Amino acid sequence: MDFNMKKLASDAGIFFTRAVQFTEEKFGQAEKTELDAHFENLLARADSTKNWTEKILRQTEVLLQPNPSARVEEFLYEKLDRKVPSRVTNGELLAQYMAEAASELGPTTPYGKTLIKVAEAEKRLGAAERDFIHTASINFLTPLRNFLEGDWKTISKERRLLQNRRLDLDACKARLKKAKAAEAKATTVPDFQETRPRNYILSASASATLDDTSCPLSWAEWKEEYPGGWRPPCFFLLPLNPSVTRARGCLSLQKDRKLWNDEVDKAEQELRVAQTEFDRQAEVTRLLLEGISSTHVNHLRCLHEFVESQTTYYAQCYRHMLDLQKQLGSSQGAIFPGTFVGTTEPASPPLSSSSPTTAAATMPVGPSVAGLAPPGEAALRLEEVSPPASGTRKARVLYDYEAADSSELALLADELITVYSLPGMDPDWLIGERGNKKGKVPVTYLELLS
Repeated sequence: MDFNMKKLASDAGIFFTRAVQFTEEKFGQAEKTELDAHFENLLARADSTKNWTEKILRQTEVLLQPNPSARVEEFLYEKLDRKVPSRVTNGELLAQYMAEAASELGPTTPYGKTLIKVAEAEKRLGAAERDFIHTASINFLTPLRNFLEGDWKTISKERRLLQNRRLDLDACKARLKKAKAAEAKATTVPDFQETRPRNYILSASASATLDDTSCPLSWAEWKEEYPGGWRPPCFFLLPLNPSVTRARGCLSLQKDRKLWNDEVDKAEQELRVAQTEFDRQAEVTRLLLEGISSTHVNHLRCLHEFVESQTTYYAQCYRHMLDLQKQLGSSQGAIFPGTFVGTTEPASPPLSSSSPTTAAATMPVGPSVAGLAPPGEAALRLEEVSPPASGTRKARVLYDYEAADSSELALLADELITVYSLPGMDPDWLIGERGNKKGKVPVTYLELLS
């Protein structure tokens, strides 16, 4: 218990010294050891990395889970080190409602059949979303959290230690400066015959003991008894009266010089120790801050993986919806003839040149497909399709595409094909040619070249 109290008192003294030094620096009353420009740049880059990582992490969590209540629940499960329960996605819930509605309204009716088809597609979309969330959480969110909860906490701890070492170093510098000033002042011997006020003497303290019974000494006797000389030990002047003889507790100049010499030596030793500790801590902190570059490389790799998982997710969604569109289009002509994809009526011209439908609309147009297929048949007779007289365009394939039937052309990423459009075609599709092969290709898989 005694040891703990001593340590507590020592820690309190150090804390007080640091607080005084910090306050004086804020008010401009003390000097501050400045770090070099490179070190300051490392600190600024580390702070910027931490701030933006937090923002990216929070917004990615919002993207993956828009429901704030669900995010709070997942956070609590994570802090309690428990497995997060499986949660139904919005797409899967919608698919469940549609399937139940089809069962109740009649699965054999046109509306019920369509509900069942859409429900199956929404279920596949929900499953794709679940896989995307799981992959993004592991490959992207987890590394960001590990940085904030691991590496950054270590950096922050070492930075706090560096700040304390700097305050200790500056306090030692200030202490040494004051000790040297006091030593220089103590070496000055005052001439009491010239400067001593009449009827006053210097006292060692405000409560110095004065002898009223002794006979007063002459000035020559004072100098003979204390040949080492005199100095003012403090700043109190006491008036003499006839009964006052001499002040006690005053030190000679030689003893005073030795005292301040020892004090200066002690301050210099403390400064050397503080400087060594500061340099060591600065080097440790510098190495951690330079490791931010490795953190950037790791986050870059995670970002690529996040983009890949997002690309895969949206490609799956597109394929599922494309399959659903084909399924619905095969039965649309019988229910609502002349109003769906595959009719001979040309599509209205698009307003924006940035959409996929614009690309199809701006393609060279060949002969109408109305005469190429019998009424009610959506398939093209490709052997009768020829490039338009207005010419064709080149396109680069962005992603691999597997043909769903013989009317479509299979694609490989990065290959170049020739494309053109036909009147009455779905604006999301073009006719593509590669060598002696031709077929329909989706516009979203292409980058049209000028």
